Amino acid sequence: MSIELKLRLHQLCFDFVNERINFAKQAMNSAQESANQEEKSSAGDKYETGRAMAQLERDKAAAQVAEAMKMKAVLDQTHPSTSFPKVGLGSLVITNSNKFYLSISAGKLVIEGEAYLAISTQSPIGQLLLTKRAGDQFSFNNQRQTIVSVL
Repeated sequence: MSIELKLRLHQLCFDFVNERINFAKQAMNSAQESANQEEKSSAGDKYETGRAMAQLERDKAAAQVAEAMKMKAVLDQTHPSTSFPKVGLGSLVITNSNKFYLSISAGKLVIEGEAYLAISTQSPIGQLLLTKRAGDQFSFNNQRQTIVSVL
């Protein structure tokens, strides 16, 4: 296990967030274009309904952008090149059955055939892991795990 691995996981999390931001921005633009088209080609109640639907889609996409920007802010506060004795933001935690990267909830990340779970410190498992050390045990979903190492 190395700092290089944590840096690669961190980059995959950034890629995940950037992809979400780009997708949500495209959805916002598409909704805005749809609203503009309604304005040009419709009249009356149909016009109002079309505009309202497009505005709802745009608002939904804007909320997704805002959420992704919060995730990006968390990543900006994460220092993958630093190791700590206790689990915290930016830790790579290896247990006897899982590998967790505490940063954002990005799900399963695969590097060289190995699966790592990117989890938020706010998630139930993230909360459970915080401040634990190598050798500590915990139980999650009726599964007992032992922390092998913290990087």
